Amino acid sequence: MKFQVMAIMLVTVLLLACGSNHMEQPEESRLLSVVTTVSPITSIVENVGGERILVRGIIPEGANSHTFDPPPSTARVLADADLFIANGLYLEEPAIEMFNANHGDGARAVLLGELAIAPEEWQFDFSFPEANGQPNPHLWPDPILALKYAGIVRNALTTLDPEGAIYYGANYEEFRLRIDTLDAAIKTAVATVPEVQRQLLTYHDSWAYFAKRYGFEVLGAVQPADFTEPSPRDMADLIVQVRDLGVPAIFGSEVFPSSVMEQIAFESGAVFIDQLADDDLPGDPGDAGHSYLGLMIKNMVTMVRALGGDASGLGAVDSSLVFDGQSHAEYPG
Repeated sequence: MKFQVMAIMLVTVLLLACGSNHMEQPEESRLLSVVTTVSPITSIVENVGGERILVRGIIPEGANSHTFDPPPSTARVLADADLFIANGLYLEEPAIEMFNANHGDGARAVLLGELAIAPEEWQFDFSFPEANGQPNPHLWPDPILALKYAGIVRNALTTLDPEGAIYYGANYEEFRLRIDTLDAAIKTAVATVPEVQRQLLTYHDSWAYFAKRYGFEVLGAVQPADFTEPSPRDMADLIVQVRDLGVPAIFGSEVFPSSVMEQIAFESGAVFIDQLADDDLPGDPGDAGHSYLGLMIKNMVTMVRALGGDASGLGAVDSSLVFDGQSHAEYPG
């Protein structure tokens, strides 16, 4: 009888110990593991996945995503992923190749750009000539295409985590409302820019899809297809074009300072604005504006004001996370 009592007590202690260990495991260990590439995509995934996922970006903000080669340590992160979400369209080839070589059993990859638009919708331009067969991959500066990204993310997360379907759907719907507000605010702001001044000369060729949606003309990009500096002939042509069209401002990036842009501005009479960004989110992780929405608000305010318009309506767009609760997003430094 005593032996039976002792045996029962021992089993009880073991069960309590096992339960205690399970409860003490960090919450992240029970989350869906999602690995992403550039920060705008990381932000979109963070908003849709909310508290149910651990999302880790692997391309540092401000890095050139076209040429970024992930360090060997990234292979371990990719091996542990349940889901890998990239832009595709030839943007992050080294990262995609690393995932293909290191992913675990059952992990899947989603290439957003290749699902969001069909090949006949691809845009080719100065930095992405059609002869190379690689389209301009920067879809996300067009908010409506960013919303398509969010819908693809929702579907991918729901496939892996059906119990979270309602949660992911609710986050997506809130994100859709924010995008609708942003889209309307951009249209209102752009309407205040004189039509002849809706001209974009940028350092990096990131604005093709945006320009098509909102009625801008992209004059060119200073960074050529091979990511070098333009030839003296190309520079001279751009200077003449900007001067003849009376373009009030040309746009560079704080991340990629360019003396060439400064020279074009000086010789053409335009103002050089070095504050546009395509994948470097404003502020620091955890800030309300450190998000895809915050990125677009900042860009639009910068662009519209520099071109002579009124950007005040963009202040009504909420750039914070669409869900209440704890985010489990890791943005690389």
